Amino acid sequence: MATPTPMEALQKEHERLLKRLKGAQSLKHVQSTIDLLQSARDTIAADPGQTVLTMAKLQNPIKSSFDSVNDNLKEVHSGLNKYTKALDKSAFCPLQLFKDRPLPSTNDHDALSEQDTLINRAIAMHLLREGQFSVAASFLSEISERKSLQSDPETSTTDPMASSPGSANNILDEVPSSEIRKEFASMYYILHEMKENNNLLPAIEWSRENREALEARGSNLEFELCRLQFVWIFHGKSHDQSIRNREDAIAYARREFQGFMPRYLREVQQLIGAMAFCPNLRGSPYASIFNNISAWDDVAQFFTREFCSLLGLSADSPLYVATTAGAIALPTLLKLQTIMKAKRTEWTSENELPVEISLPPSYLFHSIFVCPVSKEQATDENPPMMMPCGHVIAEESLRRLGKGNRFKCPYCPSESHPRDARKIFL
Repeated sequence: MATPTPMEALQKEHERLLKRLKGAQSLKHVQSTIDLLQSARDTIAADPGQTVLTMAKLQNPIKSSFDSVNDNLKEVHSGLNKYTKALDKSAFCPLQLFKDRPLPSTNDHDALSEQDTLINRAIAMHLLREGQFSVAASFLSEISERKSLQSDPETSTTDPMASSPGSANNILDEVPSSEIRKEFASMYYILHEMKENNNLLPAIEWSRENREALEARGSNLEFELCRLQFVWIFHGKSHDQSIRNREDAIAYARREFQGFMPRYLREVQQLIGAMAFCPNLRGSPYASIFNNISAWDDVAQFFTREFCSLLGLSADSPLYVATTAGAIALPTLLKLQTIMKAKRTEWTSENELPVEISLPPSYLFHSIFVCPVSKEQATDENPPMMMPCGHVIAEESLRRLGKGNRFKCPYCPSESHPRDARKIFL
């Protein structure tokens, strides 16, 4: 039987601890003790002559309850100690992973130290994306103050936002403009209304104002919002007004779905056809439409993605993506650095990592082609070329194989001339 890894042992102890916490009866025993004491207090208040007898009756139950609580706490503390030890042994524990170990570097040169402009913008954009507008304002203010001191220490003012004309609206070139900040403030207002108040109207209004741009992207955001609004109207009232809910939903469909008919005819027909199953909608073929517990979260994510796309931004914060990807890659790079130090080798890669780092599929944004002949990654100077047979190799490999003449494909019997190959774009 294979020995469990430190992470597997940690997960096992974590599951055991959760089971012990769920099975612990401490809270029930504490509540039982409180109930006994309150009952005794009420009895004594009603009849002070029963004080001695009542207190005598409390002795054994209270002692038994305290003993039970102590026994449960001992089990929980035992599980917590084992979990802590497993955490200390785990290779994923930050204290074990980073203790007294320098971060990997290339000849002690920090590439990011010369890119403070990009770093400042990434931090500011991340704060805005997270809705931390006051923190973002303080961060931008401090940047402005620092730049003012560096450019002219004698004329700098105590108010960093007033360091130069127009700085309150566009402090520095590297940070988001006031327009971007207003857009994110609008986005978070719409999301707040959507998540906290079940109010889709601001999102629907925004989608209609940007209908042309959304349709150019092939987005169906406006219809998804209106469909969820239809479902919410159907469920929005109390159960004793189900007929009224149905009438309101149908009235909304007649008023709003006319413009969606050419493109979403089938979806609209499903929504209207589901009304015939109102008495037993959960058992109907349309149950998934009207009882989707993740519908609000899904449409909120969809809205966020489309909103950011129209701003020319990714749905996820680049700073968050870069930091997470770096955290995933860091253990491998630290191990590589240890090996290179032991073998006295140098990290010579400039534009790519010296080892392959496996990232989640959601973190793979660009297609990468590696020539199956030379095993080298394609570049702008050495692009991938597709031969008439459909196989693809790098341009340099194509030249070496063909040498200006017809040649046989290295992966099939087909023959072709280098001039017949076509450059492909990934």
